[in-house]
Amino acid sequence: MNTTPTSERKRIALIHALTHSSAPVQKEFQRQWPECRLMNLLDDSLSADLAGRGGLDEAMYQRFQVLGDYAVETGADAILFTCSAFGPCIEAVARRHPGIPVLKPNEAMIAQAVRLDTVVGLVASFSPTLNTMPAEFPAGSRIDCELADGALAALDAGALADHDRLVVEAAAKLHQRGCGAIALVQFSLARAADAVAAAVPLPVLTTVGSAVAELRARLLGPKPA
Repeated sequence: MNTTPTSERKRIALIHALTHSSAPVQKEFQRQWPECRLMNLLDDSLSADLAGRGGLDEAMYQRFQVLGDYAVETGADAILFTCSAFGPCIEAVARRHPGIPVLKPNEAMIAQAVRLDTVVGLVASFSPTLNTMPAEFPAGSRIDCELADGALAALDAGALADHDRLVVEAAAKLHQRGCGAIALVQFSLARAADAVAAAVPLPVLTTVGSAVAELRARLLGPKPA
C-alpha cells in the first residue's frame, strides 16, 4: 500500500530535446524527490533543427507551445524543460501557463551561481547553449564560457570516459582563466560532475541538481529542517 501523502505525488512533465538528458534527471528526482510522478516527452529533432538553423525562429516557438500545451492537458502540476539552448521558447511557455511552475533547466542553477558572487565558468557540450545562456544571467554577472568540444559526440557514441575527460578539460581551462566556480549547464553533463570536482578545486554546480531542488520547493515548500 502506498503511504506517500497525496501532496507529494505531484505529476511533473519533463520535456527533452536531447536523448541524454533523461537519465540524469530521472536519477536526480529519485535522489531528491522519489514520491513524485514523472512523465517524459522527447523530441530529439529540436536540437538538430536548432543547430541547422543557427537560431530560434517562430516555428521553434510554436513547437514549444504545442509541447507545453500537451503537458498541461495531461494534468501536469509543473513542467521542467531539460535542454538549456531554448530559454526564450521556454519563457514563452511559462507566460502561456502562469498557473503552474514552468522551469528552464538552468534558472535555479543561475540563481545559485549568482549567490556565489564570483566569476562562474559555464561548460557546455552543445554550442547553441552558450549562445543563449549568458543573456539569462542578471546584468553585471561575471561569467566565462567554454565548449567541451567533442563531448556530445563522445556521449552519442557511448564513449563515456572520453565525454567526461573532455568536460574536465573544459572546466580546467576555465579554472586557469580565473573562474571561481564551474557550472555544468546541460543535464547531460551531470554525469561528469564528480570527475570535474575531483580535478578542479572549485564549487561545481549542475543544472539538474538545482532544478529538481527548486521545483520541489515550489510545489511542496522548503524541506523541514
